[in-house]
Amino acid sequence: MNAKLSANAAALPSSRLEALKAAAVALTLGFGLVWLAGFAYPKSVHDAAHDTRHALSFPCH
Repeated sequence: MNAKLSANAAALPSSRLEALKAAAVALTLGFGLVWLAGFAYPKSVHDAAHDTRHALSFPCH
């Protein structure tokens, strides 16, 4: 029983690390997309992201 508990406990930090890596990548991609859309010149891209930018207090005008 103790060997099974220690095996599960050893796996926990690895899965937590993987989750943190995935969250960091998702956050970086998300901010990158919002940033690029914020400075995009085509009107169609600007209009598509307009409400989101204002909701995030991102200046676009």
